[in-house]
Amino acid sequence: MNEVTMEEQDREISDLEPQENSSVAAENGVMLVVNQSRVRPPLSVVLATVLYLAEFVTAAVLCSMYRKTNDVIWMGFTITFMLVPAFIIQLTLTFIHRDLGRDRPLVLFLHLLLLGPLIRCCEALWVYFKSGKKEEPYVTISRKISLKKGQKMPMEWEIGQTERKLATHRNAFKRTAVIQAFLGSTPQLTLQLYATIQEKYIMPLRVALMIITLISITYGALVCSVLAIQIRYDSYKVRLRLPAYLCMIVWRVLEIATRVTALVLFSTALMHWVILVGMVNLLFFFFLPWAEFWAKKGSLTEGVEKNFSKLGTTVVLCVFTLLYACINMFCWSAVQLDFSHRELIDRKQRWGRLAAYYCVRFVENFLLITLWYFFKSDFYEYVCAPLLCVQLLICYSLAVLFMLLFYQFCHPCRRLFKHNIHDCLHCVCCHTRGSGARARRGKMPPSYSTAATMVLVPEEPLELLGPQNTQPREQGDRETVDMMEAA
Repeated sequence: MNEVTMEEQDREISDLEPQENSSVAAENGVMLVVNQSRVRPPLSVVLATVLYLAEFVTAAVLCSMYRKTNDVIWMGFTITFMLVPAFIIQLTLTFIHRDLGRDRPLVLFLHLLLLGPLIRCCEALWVYFKSGKKEEPYVTISRKISLKKGQKMPMEWEIGQTERKLATHRNAFKRTAVIQAFLGSTPQLTLQLYATIQEKYIMPLRVALMIITLISITYGALVCSVLAIQIRYDSYKVRLRLPAYLCMIVWRVLEIATRVTALVLFSTALMHWVILVGMVNLLFFFFLPWAEFWAKKGSLTEGVEKNFSKLGTTVVLCVFTLLYACINMFCWSAVQLDFSHRELIDRKQRWGRLAAYYCVRFVENFLLITLWYFFKSDFYEYVCAPLLCVQLLICYSLAVLFMLLFYQFCHPCRRLFKHNIHDCLHCVCCHTRGSGARARRGKMPPSYSTAATMVLVPEEPLELLGPQNTQPREQGDRETVDMMEAA
């Protein structure tokens, strides 16, 4: 029976991995997988750019309307939440592409105009559309040498060069999407929802800005989840299918919308106390990685580039920690910081922290909604307050449910978990102990995932997968397939 199960699992992986677009060559006993598929379009770059421009333009038009109506407070906060993340995004793109040491005055000028994402998107599209038409100089020289020897220049060399260029743009825009989502869109959504409730009327442009910011936050949360999977399982080539994306979208939308609504409702009743709640959350998640780092007695120079001084390293890590704290204020970040590690990310799947986060967050939301119910103003006399409270709690419970469904059925690396949601719930509900629990702990649980594609590389133990599925990936192809493109 175990042999049949293993055969089904191996067949499942091999069926999901497209083999028609790859060729395998053996040399000195080493298997080489060559991907001959077309260059993938940079859809994630385009999507991040469209969200950035849409939110920036809508916020600017809304600020002009606030100026006409003399709403100085709303205008000031809207401008702040519009310009601060835009400025940080320009610095991020400039740092990743190393433009300060290059002669590119037009690009730097557009960055000063806060149009850096637009020119980067145009660069990515230009690289994509010219792929296969114009060769790189070193490729042309190599082709001449190959022709002299009577050999044929493989097309994969040019495709690989283009993919590496596009990978730089994709990685840069993944980070800018997270920055835009949690340093700009999240406070912007909270502000506009608070202004709508306080002014007691719905402005169409304000509603449009709230919809755009909610889409941006959801996309940023999805990027966080996929980046966490990519970093934690860096030795595997992972493809998420449409059910996994749908499950994550519902999970993130419900979680973020419920959290923002609870904070806004609480602020309308107890405005000064919400500042205390926000500062406690922000400071706790900001100092938590630093406390763990100091407990480990690590060195700051080990985690960041060698060119940085200790002051520069500290500044970069503080900004990184601030972004991490802002993410955890509204939703689960899916990653844990570890400054003693070279990649600054803890690779372990810590189920205890995940459970503690959602339990504490559920209790906190419940307390915020309860306090709002007892101290609400007369404006809500036409609203069924008990029904609204129950709806918010149900929505957050549904978010937790979809999170559990994702980790149980749709996580791409589900079969690599030693314990999963099903095992934890079975242990808690049935109180299984003794030899039966120890026997289950020694073997891997059955796979429930149908949304994964994994290819093992030589550094990982080969016994995790079947022998026919242990082909290593092409060198350099270590990036997780783009989120929306795979969907």
